[in-house]
Amino acid sequence: MAPRPHATRPPSTGRASWFGALGFGESSVLDDVSTLDPAWEASSGVPEDTNFLSRQARRLVAANDSAPRRIERTYLTARAALGVALLLAQLGVEWVGGRGFSMVLALCAAYALQAVTLRVVAPRRPGPRTVGAARWRWWSTVGVDMASFGAMHWLAPQATLNHAALLVLPVLMAGVLSRRGTALATAAAASLLLLGSAVWRGMEAGAFAGPLSQAGLAGIGLFAAVLVAGQMSARLAREERTARGSLELARQQAELNRLVIDEMSDGVLVVDRRGRVRAANPAARALLSDTGACPPAPFALGSQPGWGQLLDAVTTAYDSGQWPASGLDVTLAYTGETPRSVRVRARFTRGARLGPLHEGGAGTGGEEVLAVLFMEELRAVLARQREERLAAMGRISAGIAHEIRNPLAAVSQANALLQEDALRPDQQRLVRIVADNVERLRRIVNDVMEAAPGSMTPSRTLDATAEVAAICAEWARTVGLALGSDSRLRVSLPKEPLGAVFDPDHLRRVLVNLLENALRHCTDRPGAVVVLLEALDGPFVRLVVASDGDPIPSDVEAHLFEPFHSTRSRGTGLGLYICRELCGRHGASIDYLRREGDRHANLFQVVMRRDAVAGEGRLHL
Repeated sequence: MAPRPHATRPPSTGRASWFGALGFGESSVLDDVSTLDPAWEASSGVPEDTNFLSRQARRLVAANDSAPRRIERTYLTARAALGVALLLAQLGVEWVGGRGFSMVLALCAAYALQAVTLRVVAPRRPGPRTVGAARWRWWSTVGVDMASFGAMHWLAPQATLNHAALLVLPVLMAGVLSRRGTALATAAAASLLLLGSAVWRGMEAGAFAGPLSQAGLAGIGLFAAVLVAGQMSARLAREERTARGSLELARQQAELNRLVIDEMSDGVLVVDRRGRVRAANPAARALLSDTGACPPAPFALGSQPGWGQLLDAVTTAYDSGQWPASGLDVTLAYTGETPRSVRVRARFTRGARLGPLHEGGAGTGGEEVLAVLFMEELRAVLARQREERLAAMGRISAGIAHEIRNPLAAVSQANALLQEDALRPDQQRLVRIVADNVERLRRIVNDVMEAAPGSMTPSRTLDATAEVAAICAEWARTVGLALGSDSRLRVSLPKEPLGAVFDPDHLRRVLVNLLENALRHCTDRPGAVVVLLEALDGPFVRLVVASDGDPIPSDVEAHLFEPFHSTRSRGTGLGLYICRELCGRHGASIDYLRREGDRHANLFQVVMRRDAVAGEGRLHL
């Protein structure tokens, strides 16, 4: 398939777009599904009925337009044509009969002038149907017709032209456009006019039976016509109201679908058998091109060589009638951009079960089959799977750790009872080994229980300056570090209270873990470990723990915050993972920064939300 230029998008005619008729612009995803350029439309086999449906939908939802109004416009046009025809016919009769000017001819001329004038000056879209406007329209059309045709029939009852038959038109329109009472009154007036004319003719001829029976039957027909027309008009109005309500629901549903698809994080493409993209949401276009160079739909997948794998996968799926349930991994690359791996899932827009597709992309019922592709970057898929595995592993580990606690407590208690007896030196050494390993197991169990998902500890506002100072002093005494200018630990704190949103116990756990890691890998020089607390621009507080050890290798840095990853044989690998989990629970973040060329090359920073505490001199909101 020859690549199709995609730099410019062909103008959308909207001829085959039903949703375009519902009020969506050319940029709408749903409008793009059905709007193709002329060359594509000619080759896709779209039935012409869609054009008819589109025009009917636009006509139906046109503002201030309804079936009665359209009938009224048709009535005005028919009156104008009838008036001209009557005038010409009467002129012909007068010329053939050799008669001069008559009252009937004058009435025909006046009627033709009024009908043509009213049709020309009548607005295409009448204003609101007020009572006054409705009365004026009735008298200017139905009323004028009744008076004109009745006068013509009365003045020339035995003329060549049967003017009585013309009374059917105003009576029928009264049944369509008027209320039932007004319509029946119009039919009654026409019937009385016919009866009066029959009586007059009967008095002149001396015979009443024939004219009266004809007038009576004509009157019955007029009443029947007005009743049938009224019922048909009422039914048409009900069906149109139902259709308008259905179209409004369809329009709202289409708009809802468009908003949902546009806001989806997954990319959505609608592709036909020829590899043409009928619709593409913003996420899909971002996956097809990093720089936003992907054109809006419609466009061809064959227009870019880097989309060849996706095009081949779609073609194969159409030929085989199926797509792997787990999805396919393909590589996409726009011209001049870095390739990326994408996982693609697909569904076919067909009600029947999947099977071999007919030639031309039609399903078993002859309808066109489209493939809806759901695309997601492979890196995000793998990250989500990894998080799910870690969460499952955490729950299992927490259950195992909970079960270990009871026998571990029993072992510790039994070992303590042994220490109360007089033991030989070799036995005392074994008891100490048991005690050390029991303590190690207890720390592992506590770490696992801390990392497992459980009850959330509420955050609170604390004085970070006082808390960090107390934690550092207590930790230094525990590990035997002397504080002072020659100490390996150097703490830099602000001179005023600094409010931060965290939990005191969790902050102690995070800071002690970072300090122990820093002390384990730093040198023996003074100031080898630096703790810094400072306020950042905006509502944030930063806590920094830096050390002067060797920079962490890149292969180790990639797994720093993963659980059970440790470079020590006796480590659990949960320290930094627990730090990240605790920070996340309180809306904080923890990161590692490598500073090449700096003495303190390894830097861990915790950024917390700032809040006011009693005695704080300033507050950033």
